[in-house]
Amino acid sequence: MSAHFVVSETAESTRNSGDRSGQRNKNPLFRLLQLVALAAVLGLLALLVWRFFAANRGAELVSAIRAGKRPVAPAFTLPIIWTHSPTWPQPLQSLLTQKKLALHQLRGRPLVVNFWASWCIPCKQEAPRLNAAAHAHAGTVVFLGVDVQDLTSDAHAFLRQHKVAYASLRDNAGATYDGYGLTGVPETYWIDARGRIVAHFSGPVSSAQLDDGIRQATAAG
Repeated sequence: MSAHFVVSETAESTRNSGDRSGQRNKNPLFRLLQLVALAAVLGLLALLVWRFFAANRGAELVSAIRAGKRPVAPAFTLPIIWTHSPTWPQPLQSLLTQKKLALHQLRGRPLVVNFWASWCIPCKQEAPRLNAAAHAHAGTVVFLGVDVQDLTSDAHAFLRQHKVAYASLRDNAGATYDGYGLTGVPETYWIDARGRIVAHFSGPVSSAQLDDGIRQATAAG
């Protein structure tokens, strides 16, 4: 085989490869797949950036609470997964007929917001204490659960097992988790009637801690 023939064959192969590549690039389906892949990568990057800044805001929030600054509780609107709430004030009961609940709809009442998950062992330990406190302050203090990083079916089983007497929401995307600076579950926040966080505790709360936080939330002017 002559050198000229080898070079010619290689050149022809290169041209054919280039033609096939050009055809793929002109193929509408191929272009669409490229755009979808690019959009997915950009979307993931945007999500990572957003989660980073949300986590930083959450850390700043916790620092402000510890410093006694009473920061405004970050807003959220989440799906309702548990409507059995006999301890809630009667005027708020109608809110649970909606698919979602916004935090601002509870403004004007002291709140106890507890972040939990069905797989969390300390959450199981504190559940009876939260329920007892909700009954003790029924009609005056609103208890609200926020289920995170969990399966809805498991969450329902947990709520039924512990006969939880207040509403619970589901943080699907983790936005509320990050915005509140959570490092795990359970974590509890006490919010006054003006929507300011007056106390925060990471870990399973005791009955005394619950009562102390409620005193702060109800006494805040």
